[in-house]
Amino acid sequence: MNFKTIFKSFKNKDMRKRLLAVVGILVAYRILAHIPVPLGDTTTFKQAVDKLINGTDLGGFINLISGGGLTNLSIILVGLSPYITASIVMQLLTKAIPRMEELSNDGETGRRKINQWTRIISIPLAVLQSIAYIFILFQTVIAQSSTGTVTMTPHDWFIAITAMTAGSALLMWLGELISEQGIGNGTSTIILCSIIAAFPSTFANMLAQLFDTSNGTLSLFGWFNLPVNPTMFWIMLGLGLALVIVIYFLVKINEAQRIITINYAKRVRGNSAYGGIKSIMPIKLIAAGVVPVIFAVAFLSVPAFIGQLIQRADSSSVIGQNLVSWFSAPSASNFDQSVGLQGKDFIYPICYFVLVFIFTYFYTSIVFNSKEIAENLQKQGGFIEGVRPGKTTEKYFSRTVNRLNLFGALALGLIAMLPYIADYIFIQTLGYPLGISISGTGLLIVVTVALENIRQVNSRALMVTYDDYQ
Repeated sequence: MNFKTIFKSFKNKDMRKRLLAVVGILVAYRILAHIPVPLGDTTTFKQAVDKLINGTDLGGFINLISGGGLTNLSIILVGLSPYITASIVMQLLTKAIPRMEELSNDGETGRRKINQWTRIISIPLAVLQSIAYIFILFQTVIAQSSTGTVTMTPHDWFIAITAMTAGSALLMWLGELISEQGIGNGTSTIILCSIIAAFPSTFANMLAQLFDTSNGTLSLFGWFNLPVNPTMFWIMLGLGLALVIVIYFLVKINEAQRIITINYAKRVRGNSAYGGIKSIMPIKLIAAGVVPVIFAVAFLSVPAFIGQLIQRADSSSVIGQNLVSWFSAPSASNFDQSVGLQGKDFIYPICYFVLVFIFTYFYTSIVFNSKEIAENLQKQGGFIEGVRPGKTTEKYFSRTVNRLNLFGALALGLIAMLPYIADYIFIQTLGYPLGISISGTGLLIVVTVALENIRQVNSRALMVTYDDYQ
């Protein structure tokens, strides 16, 4: 990355216009995150939301990628998840249906049609997710109510669903506006902004605990005392060092790739010669990105949700209690200090890790088609030195990707497990979990999107400053 070129490009009017447009769109997005859904008694529903966020990993993850939309009960509560789900569905259908695969290979026109279908599918998905979120919140409110008289009229349902669906569609449009500026993927940039938006409040809470000297101050070698909480000081120092190390390895893992050299046979047509050159094909270590983690969170939320429904029907049901207890994410809110760590506290993290591992292999097989790549290379006269074209090349790609997947899936699983590992360490040392708000997945999204956006900004900066190097 040439940051000198990037700063130099700010002199260009078009570059400034694009950057200011992206900043303005992100400001509008943050304003939307504070517009509440008209749900009657907002205070009661916000209490239910807090319980949902603290009680389930899915609730915390939704709140994270919606930029606090769940905490604020805003119209963008559904967020971009319907669009992301529709995109994944269209990717799966593109590989499963030959007609759609032909359409995706039909250049810009085909891609535009697929994108249009993705937008259309997103709307009914947003409606369904809006209904699901309101139903879960409503059931939580009823469970918390001592009188059980909390009700929602059909008019309330219609207004809430319409507002949340419109908010999701508006976010989808804002993401496309950002993409049109050519300095980053709009959907990814909005999710990045959502995660970063949680940093100030988290940092403020930690600072408040740091300067709480009710339990004493920090003595430096007996010379003088610093007006800070000694326990919190060492925790923040350790977290800071761990954060730097984790970010370093996240960058390395995200950028890691296997370089395969492709040779092209020399062809002679008339008096002209073509080919006879070499190129490279990079294969990323984690080709699936963070999609396996999203899949794993979604799947693990199902047993706990079923358990809540069973408890709602029969509060004394042992099955419902066990499902909620086993498949709820371990957190500071549901940890019993008097009992300590139990066997059930390890069920969710182990299942989480296994699902991330499995889905990494599954999704990589979708985004990286060894057969298609081998066939395209053979048609173009390309080959790998020492490997026969055709089936042998396909097996070579499959073997290479599977080996990369083994390490990539383990790395992705460990990244997703970082909050639980940290909490278990604090339980053993301090007796209680710290409850870190940002997960390893959130950090991975931040690092991945930030690097990609910087690359695109750097590319555009090179374009607008090209004349200065002539």
